[in-house]
Amino acid sequence: MAMRSTTFILVHGAWWGGDWLWRDVTDRLRAEGHRVFAPTLTGLGPREHLAGNGVNLTTHIQDIVNLIKWEELTDIVLVGHSYGGMVISGVAEQVPEGTIRSIVYLDAFLPENGQSLSSIALNFKDVAGDHDPVPPPLFFAGDNLELRAVLEKGGTPHPRACFEEALTLNGARDRVATKTYVLAAVGDIFKPFYEKVKDDPSWRKETIGCSHMTMLEAPIETAEILLRAM
Repeated sequence: MAMRSTTFILVHGAWWGGDWLWRDVTDRLRAEGHRVFAPTLTGLGPREHLAGNGVNLTTHIQDIVNLIKWEELTDIVLVGHSYGGMVISGVAEQVPEGTIRSIVYLDAFLPENGQSLSSIALNFKDVAGDHDPVPPPLFFAGDNLELRAVLEKGGTPHPRACFEEALTLNGARDRVATKTYVLAAVGDIFKPFYEKVKDDPSWRKETIGCSHMTMLEAPIETAEILLRAM
């Protein structure tokens, strides 16, 4: 029996773009017959010309909420990578209950009510300094020179307000039927968020054997994890 087609929305993290970043993952998901959106958030990548217009976390949440609204999307798998975890947490609060079938935190921030990224990222001051916008860091590439070159080419300075705006959360994320946290096993920046849900039976847990940029380092494995999260 043929698998039912599912709609995926893939939300990238800070500094990077949308479709180019996810391309190998989206190709795999589409090859399986699924509909996939990988939008670029306002002020980043090909939308960098909009960065000076008061862009903040609310802007990025609205980017995804409006995509869902205008494309009339329902029963979706909503995926957030890194900073994208902040975005999808806010999106869950803004869309009608039941719109999101499955929510996936892919080595991502998992905020609670009243938290901002700057308040939960222990290394935020080291990364951001006093910059606004914040230039893209390259430590995610580690010693991988090929990955470093990709990130250097594709990175965009990120509006600081996105990191400093606190979220108001009222439990919508927790009411999503299927919740998955995926930890990149190489590195420990996001391990505290995985640990937070590790013993919670309402969450699915996965690990992937690479470092943070999973969609570039292990796109096939990343796609397979997302397919399992449907």
